[in-house]
Amino acid sequence: MSDILVSIIINNYNYARFLGEAIESALSQTYPETEVIVVDDGSTDDSRDIVRSYEERIIPVLKQNGGQASAFNAGFKASRGEVVMFLDADDLLLNKAAEQVVRAWKPELAKVQFYLECVDACGHSLGFSFPGWRTAVPPMDVRSLLLQTGFYNSPPTSGNAFSRRALAAVLPIDEDRHRIAADNYLLTTTPFFGSVLTLREVLGQYRIHGSNTWLQNSLNIEKFHAYIFCDYENVGVVIATATKLGIVAPDKETLALRQIQHIKVRLASLRLDPETHPLPSDRPLTLALRGIIALWRWSDIDSFRKRIVWTLWLLLVAMLPAILARPLISWALVPRGFLKRLAQMLT
Repeated sequence: MSDILVSIIINNYNYARFLGEAIESALSQTYPETEVIVVDDGSTDDSRDIVRSYEERIIPVLKQNGGQASAFNAGFKASRGEVVMFLDADDLLLNKAAEQVVRAWKPELAKVQFYLECVDACGHSLGFSFPGWRTAVPPMDVRSLLLQTGFYNSPPTSGNAFSRRALAAVLPIDEDRHRIAADNYLLTTTPFFGSVLTLREVLGQYRIHGSNTWLQNSLNIEKFHAYIFCDYENVGVVIATATKLGIVAPDKETLALRQIQHIKVRLASLRLDPETHPLPSDRPLTLALRGIIALWRWSDIDSFRKRIVWTLWLLLVAMLPAILARPLISWALVPRGFLKRLAQMLT
Protein backbone atom coordinates (compact mmCIF):
# COMPACT_ATOMS: atom_id res chain seq x y z
CA MET A 1 0.00 0.00 0.00
CA SER A 2 1.02 3.63 -0.41
CA ASP A 3 3.46 5.23 2.03
CA ILE A 4 1.43 8.47 2.24
CA LEU A 5 1.46 9.76 5.81
CA VAL A 6 -2.00 10.54 7.20
CA SER A 7 -2.31 13.00 10.09
CA ILE A 8 -5.45 12.64 12.22
CA ILE A 9 -5.92 15.81 14.26
CA ILE A 10 -8.44 15.56 17.10
CA ASN A 11 -9.69 18.92 18.32
CA ASN A 12 -11.15 18.90 21.82
CA TYR A 13 -12.76 21.30 24.23
CA ASN A 14 -14.42 19.89 27.36
CA TYR A 15 -15.44 16.61 25.73
CA ALA A 16 -13.67 14.35 28.21
CA ARG A 17 -16.60 11.93 28.20
CA PHE A 18 -16.02 11.22 24.50
CA LEU A 19 -12.34 12.00 23.99
CA GLY A 20 -10.94 8.57 24.84
CA GLU A 21 -13.15 6.88 22.25
CA ALA A 22 -12.15 9.41 19.60
CA ILE A 23 -8.45 8.81 20.31
CA GLU A 24 -8.92 5.04 20.25
CA SER A 25 -10.71 5.27 16.89
CA ALA A 26 -7.79 7.24 15.45
CA LEU A 27 -5.17 4.89 16.90
CA SER A 28 -6.98 1.78 15.63
CA GLN A 29 -6.69 2.64 11.93
CA THR A 30 -5.81 -0.30 9.70
CA TYR A 31 -3.60 1.97 7.61
CA PRO A 32 -0.19 1.94 9.35
CA GLU A 33 1.26 5.26 8.15
CA THR A 34 -0.75 7.49 10.49
CA GLU A 35 0.06 9.97 13.21
CA VAL A 36 -2.49 11.11 15.80
CA ILE A 37 -2.36 14.66 17.13
CA VAL A 38 -4.67 15.70 19.97
CA VAL A 39 -5.22 19.42 20.43
CA ASP A 40 -6.82 20.35 23.73
CA ASP A 41 -8.18 23.87 23.48
CA GLY A 42 -7.97 24.88 27.15
CA SER A 43 -10.43 22.35 28.56
CA THR A 44 -11.55 22.72 32.17
CA ASP A 45 -12.81 19.14 32.59
CA ASP A 46 -10.70 15.95 32.77
CA SER A 47 -9.65 16.10 29.11
CA ARG A 48 -5.99 16.77 29.77
CA ASP A 49 -5.67 13.75 32.05
CA ILE A 50 -7.01 11.64 29.20
CA VAL A 51 -4.58 13.23 26.74
CA ARG A 52 -1.65 12.55 29.09
CA SER A 53 -2.69 8.90 29.43
CA TYR A 54 -2.03 8.49 25.68
CA GLU A 55 1.06 10.68 25.42
CA GLU A 56 3.33 7.80 24.35
CA ARG A 57 1.10 7.08 21.34
CA ILE A 58 0.00 10.54 20.24
CA ILE A 59 1.36 14.02 19.71
CA PRO A 60 -0.29 16.16 22.41
CA VAL A 61 -0.86 19.88 21.86
CA LEU A 62 -2.09 21.59 25.03
CA LYS A 63 -3.05 25.23 24.55
CA GLN A 64 -5.10 28.04 26.01
CA ASN A 65 -8.67 28.29 24.84
CA GLY A 66 -8.91 30.07 21.51
CA GLY A 67 -11.72 28.37 19.60
CA GLN A 68 -11.94 25.85 16.79
CA ALA A 69 -9.88 27.84 14.29
CA SER A 70 -6.99 28.13 16.72
CA ALA A 71 -7.17 24.38 17.40
CA PHE A 72 -7.04 23.65 13.67
CA ASN A 73 -4.09 26.01 13.22
CA ALA A 74 -2.17 24.47 16.12
CA GLY A 75 -2.90 20.91 15.02
CA PHE A 76 -1.86 21.56 11.44
CA LYS A 77 1.37 23.18 12.58
CA ALA A 78 2.22 20.06 14.62
CA SER A 79 1.35 17.65 11.79
CA ARG A 80 3.45 16.24 8.95
CA GLY A 81 0.97 14.26 6.85
CA GLU A 82 0.33 14.69 3.16
CA VAL A 83 -3.30 13.89 4.00
CA VAL A 84 -4.87 15.59 7.02
CA MET A 85 -8.08 14.52 8.75
CA PHE A 86 -9.67 16.71 11.42
CA LEU A 87 -11.73 14.68 13.91
CA ASP A 88 -14.07 16.36 16.38
CA ALA A 89 -13.57 14.88 19.84
CA ASP A 90 -17.19 13.76 20.11
CA ASP A 91 -17.04 11.85 16.81
CA LEU A 92 -15.36 8.62 15.72
CA LEU A 93 -13.55 7.25 12.68
CA LEU A 94 -14.13 3.67 11.55
CA ASN A 95 -10.88 1.75 11.57
CA LYS A 96 -10.69 1.55 7.77
CA ALA A 97 -11.22 5.29 7.21
CA ALA A 98 -7.60 6.29 6.55
CA GLU A 99 -7.00 3.16 4.45
CA GLN A 100 -9.98 3.86 2.19
CA VAL A 101 -9.01 7.51 1.80
CA VAL A 102 -5.45 6.60 0.81
CA ARG A 103 -6.68 3.96 -1.67
CA ALA A 104 -8.71 6.67 -3.42
CA TRP A 105 -6.13 9.43 -3.09
CA LYS A 106 -4.78 11.27 -6.14
CA PRO A 107 -2.26 14.14 -6.21
CA GLU A 108 -4.74 16.58 -7.75
CA LEU A 109 -7.26 16.20 -4.92
CA ALA A 110 -7.92 18.94 -2.38
CA LYS A 111 -10.32 16.85 -0.34
CA VAL A 112 -11.92 13.43 0.01
CA GLN A 113 -15.31 13.36 1.76
CA PHE A 114 -17.37 10.43 3.03
CA TYR A 115 -20.56 9.51 4.88
CA LEU A 116 -20.90 9.73 8.65
CA GLU A 117 -23.27 7.41 10.50
CA CYS A 118 -25.34 9.23 13.11
CA VAL A 119 -25.09 7.73 16.59
CA ASP A 120 -26.37 8.73 20.01
CA ALA A 121 -24.31 9.71 23.06
CA CYS A 122 -23.66 6.03 23.82
CA GLY A 123 -22.58 5.23 20.27
CA HIS A 124 -25.77 3.42 19.26
CA SER A 125 -26.79 3.87 15.65
CA LEU A 126 -29.75 6.18 15.01
CA GLY A 127 -30.48 4.42 11.74
CA PHE A 128 -29.33 7.02 9.25
CA SER A 129 -26.20 8.66 7.90
CA PHE A 130 -25.45 11.94 6.18
CA PRO A 131 -24.95 13.90 3.98
CA GLY A 132 -27.81 12.78 1.75
CA TRP A 133 -25.93 12.69 -1.55
CA ARG A 134 -28.41 11.86 -4.32
CA THR A 135 -25.92 11.63 -7.16
CA ALA A 136 -22.14 11.51 -7.17
CA VAL A 137 -20.63 14.93 -7.82
CA PRO A 138 -17.87 14.73 -10.44
CA PRO A 139 -14.59 15.70 -8.75
CA MET A 140 -14.02 18.88 -10.76
CA ASP A 141 -17.53 20.28 -10.28
CA VAL A 142 -17.25 21.50 -6.68
CA ARG A 143 -15.54 24.81 -7.40
CA SER A 144 -18.17 25.66 -10.00
CA LEU A 145 -20.90 24.80 -7.48
CA LEU A 146 -19.34 27.17 -4.95
CA LEU A 147 -19.21 29.94 -7.52
CA GLN A 148 -22.86 29.34 -8.48
CA THR A 149 -24.43 28.98 -5.02
CA GLY A 150 -21.71 29.35 -2.39
CA PHE A 151 -22.53 25.80 -1.25
CA TYR A 152 -22.02 22.12 -1.97
CA ASN A 153 -23.19 19.07 -0.05
CA SER A 154 -20.46 18.12 2.41
CA PRO A 155 -20.17 16.43 5.80
CA PRO A 156 -18.92 18.40 8.81
CA THR A 157 -15.37 18.24 10.15
CA SER A 158 -15.03 14.52 10.81
CA GLY A 159 -16.14 13.38 7.35
CA ASN A 160 -13.28 14.92 5.39
CA ALA A 161 -9.64 14.29 4.51
CA PHE A 162 -7.68 17.27 3.17
CA SER A 163 -4.61 17.65 1.03
CA ARG A 164 -1.75 19.29 2.93
CA ARG A 165 -1.09 21.37 -0.16
CA ALA A 166 -4.65 22.75 -0.16
CA LEU A 167 -4.60 23.40 3.58
CA ALA A 168 -1.28 25.24 3.31
CA ALA A 169 -2.92 27.56 0.77
CA VAL A 170 -5.75 28.59 3.14
CA LEU A 171 -4.24 28.31 6.64
CA PRO A 172 -3.84 29.80 9.14
CA ILE A 173 -7.51 30.60 9.73
CA ASP A 174 -8.41 33.95 11.30
CA GLU A 175 -8.85 32.83 14.91
CA ASP A 176 -11.03 35.75 16.01
CA ARG A 177 -13.42 35.46 13.08
CA HIS A 178 -13.80 31.69 13.14
CA ARG A 179 -13.89 30.68 16.80
CA ILE A 180 -16.70 28.27 15.87
CA ALA A 181 -17.63 26.62 12.55
CA ALA A 182 -14.03 26.78 11.35
CA ASP A 183 -14.69 23.61 9.38
CA ASN A 184 -16.98 25.64 7.12
CA TYR A 185 -14.00 27.82 6.24
CA LEU A 186 -11.99 24.76 5.19
CA LEU A 187 -14.90 23.22 3.29
CA THR A 188 -15.46 26.36 1.22
CA THR A 189 -11.85 27.36 0.53
CA THR A 190 -9.94 24.14 -0.18
CA PRO A 191 -11.93 23.20 -3.33
CA PHE A 192 -10.38 26.23 -5.05
CA PHE A 193 -7.02 24.42 -4.81
CA GLY A 194 -7.94 20.99 -6.14
CA SER A 195 -10.83 18.66 -6.84
CA VAL A 196 -13.11 16.98 -4.30
CA LEU A 197 -13.77 13.25 -4.36
CA THR A 198 -16.84 11.75 -2.69
CA LEU A 199 -16.59 8.23 -1.27
CA ARG A 200 -20.09 6.82 -1.05
CA GLU A 201 -19.48 4.75 2.07
CA VAL A 202 -19.68 5.29 5.81
CA LEU A 203 -16.21 5.82 7.29
CA GLY A 204 -17.03 7.66 10.51
CA GLN A 205 -19.66 8.36 13.13
CA TYR A 206 -21.26 11.69 13.97
CA ARG A 207 -22.45 11.73 17.55
CA ILE A 208 -25.77 13.42 18.35
CA HIS A 209 -25.74 13.98 22.10
CA GLY A 210 -27.82 17.07 22.78
CA SER A 211 -24.93 19.52 23.16
CA ASN A 212 -23.91 19.74 19.51
CA THR A 213 -23.17 23.32 18.54
CA TRP A 214 -25.26 23.39 15.37
CA LEU A 215 -27.76 20.57 15.67
CA GLN A 216 -31.32 21.87 16.10
CA ASN A 217 -32.97 19.87 18.90
CA SER A 218 -36.00 22.16 19.11
CA LEU A 219 -37.27 25.33 17.47
CA ASN A 220 -34.47 27.51 18.81
CA ILE A 221 -34.74 30.95 17.24
CA GLU A 222 -31.21 31.93 18.29
CA LYS A 223 -29.83 28.97 16.34
CA PHE A 224 -31.83 29.95 13.29
CA HIS A 225 -30.27 33.42 13.50
CA ALA A 226 -26.82 31.85 13.89
CA TYR A 227 -27.41 29.69 10.80
CA ILE A 228 -28.32 32.78 8.77
CA PHE A 229 -25.20 34.69 9.83
CA CYS A 230 -23.04 31.60 9.28
CA ASP A 231 -24.37 31.24 5.73
CA TYR A 232 -23.44 34.85 5.00
CA GLU A 233 -19.99 34.25 6.49
CA ASN A 234 -19.54 31.18 4.30
CA VAL A 235 -20.49 32.91 1.05
CA GLY A 236 -18.23 35.80 2.06
CA VAL A 237 -15.35 33.35 2.35
CA VAL A 238 -16.16 31.94 -1.10
CA ILE A 239 -16.16 35.44 -2.61
CA ALA A 240 -12.93 36.44 -0.84
CA THR A 241 -11.13 33.26 -1.94
CA ALA A 242 -12.30 33.63 -5.52
CA THR A 243 -11.28 37.30 -5.58
CA LYS A 244 -7.75 36.47 -4.39
CA LEU A 245 -7.46 34.06 -7.31
CA GLY A 246 -8.78 36.59 -9.81
CA ILE A 247 -12.12 34.79 -10.21
CA VAL A 248 -15.36 36.78 -10.47
CA ALA A 249 -18.10 35.58 -8.09
CA PRO A 250 -21.67 36.81 -7.43
CA ASP A 251 -22.37 39.01 -4.39
CA LYS A 252 -23.30 37.61 -0.95
CA GLU A 253 -27.05 38.05 -1.23
CA THR A 254 -27.18 36.43 -4.66
CA LEU A 255 -25.25 33.39 -3.46
CA ALA A 256 -27.26 33.09 -0.23
CA LEU A 257 -30.58 33.25 -2.08
CA ARG A 258 -29.52 30.41 -4.36
CA GLN A 259 -29.32 28.05 -1.36
CA ILE A 260 -32.63 26.34 -0.64
CA GLN A 261 -31.62 25.38 2.92
CA HIS A 262 -30.67 28.98 3.71
CA ILE A 263 -34.05 30.18 2.49
CA LYS A 264 -35.89 27.53 4.53
CA VAL A 265 -34.13 28.68 7.70
CA ARG A 266 -34.57 32.36 6.85
CA LEU A 267 -38.30 31.88 6.22
CA ALA A 268 -38.63 29.88 9.44
CA SER A 269 -36.92 32.62 11.44
CA LEU A 270 -39.21 35.27 9.96
CA ARG A 271 -42.41 33.32 10.63
CA LEU A 272 -41.46 32.16 14.14
CA ASP A 273 -40.36 35.54 15.48
CA PRO A 274 -40.60 38.45 13.05
CA GLU A 275 -39.64 40.94 15.77
CA THR A 276 -36.14 39.49 16.20
CA HIS A 277 -35.58 38.30 12.62
CA PRO A 278 -32.14 39.69 11.65
CA LEU A 279 -33.16 40.80 8.13
CA PRO A 280 -36.05 43.27 8.61
CA SER A 281 -36.63 43.79 4.88
CA ASP A 282 -37.59 40.12 4.39
CA ARG A 283 -41.18 39.27 3.47
CA PRO A 284 -42.60 35.72 3.75
CA LEU A 285 -44.05 35.37 0.26
CA THR A 286 -41.01 36.97 -1.37
CA LEU A 287 -38.74 34.49 0.43
CA ALA A 288 -41.00 31.61 -0.60
CA LEU A 289 -40.82 32.66 -4.23
CA ARG A 290 -37.02 33.01 -4.06
CA GLY A 291 -36.94 29.57 -2.46
CA ILE A 292 -38.95 28.07 -5.32
CA ILE A 293 -36.51 29.57 -7.83
CA ALA A 294 -33.55 28.19 -5.85
CA LEU A 295 -35.26 24.82 -5.57
CA TRP A 296 -35.97 24.39 -9.27
CA ARG A 297 -32.92 26.14 -10.72
CA TRP A 298 -30.04 25.74 -8.30
CA SER A 299 -30.64 22.83 -5.93
CA ASP A 300 -29.34 19.29 -6.45
CA ILE A 301 -32.71 17.78 -5.52
CA ASP A 302 -33.30 15.56 -8.54
CA SER A 303 -36.74 14.15 -7.70
CA PHE A 304 -39.77 15.89 -9.20
CA ARG A 305 -41.91 14.66 -6.29
CA LYS A 306 -39.55 16.10 -3.69
CA ARG A 307 -39.41 19.43 -5.50
CA ILE A 308 -43.20 19.58 -5.46
CA VAL A 309 -43.28 18.78 -1.73
CA TRP A 310 -40.78 21.54 -0.92
CA THR A 311 -42.58 24.00 -3.20
CA LEU A 312 -45.77 23.39 -1.22
CA TRP A 313 -43.86 23.63 2.06
CA LEU A 314 -42.44 27.04 1.14
CA LEU A 315 -45.84 28.40 0.14
CA LEU A 316 -47.65 27.01 3.17
CA VAL A 317 -45.06 28.25 5.66
CA ALA A 318 -45.19 31.68 4.03
CA MET A 319 -48.99 31.97 3.89
CA LEU A 320 -50.46 30.03 6.82
CA PRO A 321 -51.01 31.63 10.23
CA ALA A 322 -47.89 31.27 12.36
CA ILE A 323 -49.53 28.75 14.68
CA LEU A 324 -50.10 26.41 11.71
CA ALA A 325 -46.75 27.13 10.06
CA ARG A 326 -44.88 26.16 13.24
CA PRO A 327 -45.40 22.36 13.01
CA LEU A 328 -44.39 22.43 9.35
CA ILE A 329 -41.17 24.22 10.29
CA SER A 330 -40.51 21.74 13.08
CA TRP A 331 -41.09 18.80 10.75
CA ALA A 332 -38.59 20.09 8.20
CA LEU A 333 -35.86 21.65 10.34
CA VAL A 334 -35.75 19.78 13.66
CA PRO A 335 -33.99 16.41 13.35
CA ARG A 336 -35.88 14.04 15.59
CA GLY A 337 -36.16 10.26 15.16
CA PHE A 338 -38.58 9.15 12.48
CA LEU A 339 -39.40 12.72 11.48
CA LYS A 340 -35.73 13.35 10.81
CA ARG A 341 -35.52 10.38 8.50
CA LEU A 342 -38.56 11.58 6.61
CA ALA A 343 -37.11 15.07 6.36
CA GLN A 344 -33.78 13.67 5.13
CA MET A 345 -35.58 11.88 2.31
CA LEU A 346 -36.86 15.22 1.10
CA THR A 347 -33.74 17.37 1.44
